Amino acid sequence: MLELAILGFLAEAPLPGHELRRRVAQLTGYTRPVSDGSLYPAINRLTKAGLIERRADPAAGAARYVLSLTAAGRADMLQRLRRPADHEITDFTRFYIVLAFLSHLPDVAEQHAVLRRRLEFLEEPASFFYDKDRPLRAEEITDPYRRGMLLTARATSRAERTWLREALGEKPPAFDTTGTGTESDPRPPAAPAS
Repeated sequence: MLELAILGFLAEAPLPGHELRRRVAQLTGYTRPVSDGSLYPAINRLTKAGLIERRADPAAGAARYVLSLTAAGRADMLQRLRRPADHEITDFTRFYIVLAFLSHLPDVAEQHAVLRRRLEFLEEPASFFYDKDRPLRAEEITDPYRRGMLLTARATSRAERTWLREALGEKPPAFDTTGTGTESDPRPPAAPAS
């Protein structure tokens, strides 16, 4: 996902390395801090693959450079956005990186296909806690902190599903307003990968 963030930001404009680092850190930093030890090797891999170019920036001083996206880099970025891997759809943080650059896809139908995959994932009943293979609902949990996890995940998922349907031009389904809890618990956000 670091590579997608690099390609996505460079699709918007050529950037000096330190500015690219700042933008990537702002996008991912609170959940997955970006270090020089991961960013600069990723830049080097993308440069060797011909996806980005590095050129000296004499106006900025010695050892400063500007990175820009190549035509091959743009094609690679678009392919990554068109067909995100399953874990890029199911993992909350990874999906948000895809979402941050999804508008680079010129075809709205392709954008919607990605959003539909996320919506389908979120609509599958799931939980952080199970009774054998059956996901447990918040109302079935007695531990107040675990119950809080499920209630928070339910609210987050409901808000995201509402936004996804709105972005897709779909009407939201009728939810249970009686308080009987017939709406299934949505899939909670996936834990960040380590």
